[in-house]
Amino acid sequence: MTPLSSLGEFGLIRRLTAGLEPQNASTLKGPGDDCAVLSYGGRQLLLTTDLLLEGVHFDLVYTPLKHLGYKAAAVNFSDIYACGGTPRQLTVSIAVDRRISVESLDEFYAGLRLACQRYGCDLVGGDTSSSLTGFAISVTCVGEAPEDGPVTRSGAKDTDLVCVSGNLGAAYLGLQLLEREKKVFAGAKPDDETAAQPDFSGHEYLLERFLKPEPRRDIVEALAKAGIRPTSMIDVCDGLSSELLHLCRESHVGCRIFEERIPLDYQTALCAEEFNLNVTTCALDGGEDYELLFTVPLAQHEAVAALDDVHVIGHITRPELGPVLVLRGGAEEVEIKAQGWVAEKATAPDGAPAAN
Repeated sequence: MTPLSSLGEFGLIRRLTAGLEPQNASTLKGPGDDCAVLSYGGRQLLLTTDLLLEGVHFDLVYTPLKHLGYKAAAVNFSDIYACGGTPRQLTVSIAVDRRISVESLDEFYAGLRLACQRYGCDLVGGDTSSSLTGFAISVTCVGEAPEDGPVTRSGAKDTDLVCVSGNLGAAYLGLQLLEREKKVFAGAKPDDETAAQPDFSGHEYLLERFLKPEPRRDIVEALAKAGIRPTSMIDVCDGLSSELLHLCRESHVGCRIFEERIPLDYQTALCAEEFNLNVTTCALDGGEDYELLFTVPLAQHEAVAALDDVHVIGHITRPELGPVLVLRGGAEEVEIKAQGWVAEKATAPDGAPAAN
């Protein structure tokens, strides 16, 4: 028997979907992108789905249910925005065990409603079931593609600029903080009231990035306003390295990324030092940032550089050059590799190294 860990998440997906050919003319694009692309009534629709499992993607010890509901919707919206689209409808199916009260589900759905209101998406249905293994959530989102078609992962060309929004690694450090305080709480004596108070001072931004991510609708709107259509795009949910490899594989290109240009927040750098972690590794492999990674033609350098919260971190190269990270100072180059998801370590969010 072949263990799942021998393939990793992305190898497993490629194996399971190999040879799938559409049987309907309305299926324009199947597996391999942030969204499937469907054609109905002369318009192109985007379809994406996510599965969130207690103990794998979230821990109810430190995850407020309202935040969980918001995040469950937001991560699906991020996939739609990664194709340049607009989320329109959402379905949510849940399986709950006896620990979950009606009031708890009210909180979860309050978060879902808030996200849908903020991003103009309708919650239109779903399903409910009992569970013997904890809280499980399945979310599917339907979006509307832009009039000139969705942006995919397969359009990057040699000399294109590689850009990313926001900053990276913060969500992973937020997870590390929560896991640390959970261990302190678990090891405290029952009469030790001070241990019940987590120490998150100065790290509020990192916690927000992990518990309540915001999909980058603003970046999609800014690109459209500036007349910039990315040649390829993907959201950063599994870590920068994984997403770069996705773009390179689907576009049949290589890339050259400069470590010193990877955007990092000051709190992220301080917290990485506190945990004795390499901050670049956190950005490359941490995941859960939900920023947008995209490529644009070199001729649009000035236009994209003028956008707020967008950073040019490298460029696309010929496929035979492969994906390369140029380390600080430029004296050394290393091949970009992705840690990915491993079944035996599935105790942290998708793409994030499991907390030890």
